[in-house]
Amino acid sequence: MDAAARERLATPVEFVRGVGAARAELLAKLGIRTAAGLLFHFPRDYQDLSDERPVDQLVEGELLSVRGVVHEVSATSSGFGRSRVSVLVIDAAGHGLRATWFNQPFMRDKFRKGQTVLFTAKPTQKRLMWEMSHPQVTYLADEEAPLDTKLLPVYPLTEGLSQYAMRRCVQGAVEGFAELLDEVFPADLLAKFSLMPLVEAVRKIHHPAEREEMERARRRFVFQELFILQLALSIRRSEQRALPAPPLEVTAKIDARIRRLLPFELTAGQNAAIAEIAADIALDRPMNRMLQGDVGSGKTIVALYAMLAAVAHGYQAALMAPTEILAQQHAQTLTKILEDSRVRWTLLTGSLTKAERDAVLAKLAAGDLDVVIGTHAVVQEAVKFAKLGLVIVDEQHKFGVRQRAALRQGEVAPHYLVMTATPIPRTLGMTLFGDLDFSTLREMPAGRQPVSTYLVDPDKEARWWAFVRDRLREGRQAYVVAPLVDESETVAAPSVAAAFEQLTNDELADFRLGILHGRMPPAEKSAAMDAFRAGETQVLVSTTVIEVGVDVPNATVMTVSGGDRFGLAQLHQLRGRVGRGQNPGFCGVLIGEADEKARERLQAFADKSDGFELAELDFTLRGPGDLFGQQQHGLPPLRIADLMRDRDLLEEARRDAQLLVAEDPGLKHADHAPLREQMMKRYGEALELGDVG
Repeated sequence: MDAAARERLATPVEFVRGVGAARAELLAKLGIRTAAGLLFHFPRDYQDLSDERPVDQLVEGELLSVRGVVHEVSATSSGFGRSRVSVLVIDAAGHGLRATWFNQPFMRDKFRKGQTVLFTAKPTQKRLMWEMSHPQVTYLADEEAPLDTKLLPVYPLTEGLSQYAMRRCVQGAVEGFAELLDEVFPADLLAKFSLMPLVEAVRKIHHPAEREEMERARRRFVFQELFILQLALSIRRSEQRALPAPPLEVTAKIDARIRRLLPFELTAGQNAAIAEIAADIALDRPMNRMLQGDVGSGKTIVALYAMLAAVAHGYQAALMAPTEILAQQHAQTLTKILEDSRVRWTLLTGSLTKAERDAVLAKLAAGDLDVVIGTHAVVQEAVKFAKLGLVIVDEQHKFGVRQRAALRQGEVAPHYLVMTATPIPRTLGMTLFGDLDFSTLREMPAGRQPVSTYLVDPDKEARWWAFVRDRLREGRQAYVVAPLVDESETVAAPSVAAAFEQLTNDELADFRLGILHGRMPPAEKSAAMDAFRAGETQVLVSTTVIEVGVDVPNATVMTVSGGDRFGLAQLHQLRGRVGRGQNPGFCGVLIGEADEKARERLQAFADKSDGFELAELDFTLRGPGDLFGQQQHGLPPLRIADLMRDRDLLEEARRDAQLLVAEDPGLKHADHAPLREQMMKRYGEALELGDVG
């Protein structure tokens, strides 16, 4: 693209025909500030006008559209608070249709005489007049009638901006600036991928004559967005593989020494994952592997094996956890297993005193520590390793992309193993973690007890609490989980504070309760967790801070309050906190006033115990944005692609991107320069891509 074209595409949006200063301020709220921004503000949907008919051709009971000019607007009300708004429109042939809204008096102000509108509903004929009750309304600018399209674009809007105003703005940009766009794909790839050319696609996505045209234009932009992402992930992967790393071969002697420390036989799945990890770390390039496993499948033991393999070669290993509670849980596991070994390890968290922290840092830098377990404190600048060989990141989705690589020091890169107990749907894995190899643990270690799950309606809650009390009297312990720390005026959901007060004064008044949430100082959180582990408190009332890593074998009952506020994957994580000892686990979800849709989702949770099935179902029902709650992967959001709807296209884009990077590893060919430029602009910083050109 020449400089003049680039400059024109950067024209401030207020100077685009149909915009002006006032609308430019509104468009800025949508992040649209230039002519190019308007060109790529894609419709979120389309109003299908294929069944638009004149009034005299209407058929009763069929979903149809009528275009007309508002002729009369009236409103009436009764003394019982009932109202009726009536709008009479006249079509091009002079025939009238009346639209009616009951008990929606505000509709009166949405119409004015002379306005062009499109009403869509199932019409009925009363006497000699056709009527529509509560029709869908599309407001049209006068110049939009008649349109030469059967699909009217529907755009994302902001308050104060109507659809027809947005359509005018976009149309002005298309007519004035679309021709300036340079094609991103070379001709051979356009043909190979069956893509509509860029300028044509911009025109057709905003103004399609028919659905097939719209689908082809949309496919072009969805494929391009996913292809650029997959190029970035493929190049990140190849850059990582080009780095030198210490080869850590797991010999038969090393394997035997490690296994002697383990207190139990490993499952077939654990052995398979260990074999994949051992093959990776034996190479002189960094391992970049994701270990995903269902709740309680034994990922920590696999991670410990990898750390001991690094230590056997004289290298240091670091394990990062997202919370101090989880870091301490890992430390307890190591305490038991490494009790009689010569491995030197420590815990590094934010709650250490300055003197304690300085002592740990000095030992790490001097090589006097083999293993460090910690939180984000491990990735701070002051932390220096003498000889770092392996980094393990637990609960990968809680960390950003950059934190994964923050421990790299010097010319030699460590091997990376990232873990998650939230099984990742394949589609999401190909996007958020597309630069990683995957290992999966599905089977449970021997001794894990099944967890029975129940949905508890309001009228059954008394029976549920009686059941909880019976388990506590048997000597067991229980969790109670609520979605909020404190009560909220804006969010209708239970809080930990309210639950604690209620239970201590009513249902569980005879028992010792503790409280735990993320806002507590680290020392208080540790004390609350230690008291529960030691059995000093019998019930822990908590937020989801306990959802990963907490292991108290005597805790067999969990009550989740406000179950409809959680995703299925998160509920499954919570449920995994019970049934970890010799006694079976029980999980009761208090469903309160959950609507029918929420009840169906929660019933699926109660019926299924496989975390992988639940993760896929959660992804289908809630989409990628809610799967992990506050997603912190650091990638910019997708603009037009939908990971649910476009799964097949994602597979295609991934395959084609990998082939192109294999043929042209740095995208250095002149024909690929526009693709390289797009990739670096979109993902260069987020994925820390080097200068690939």
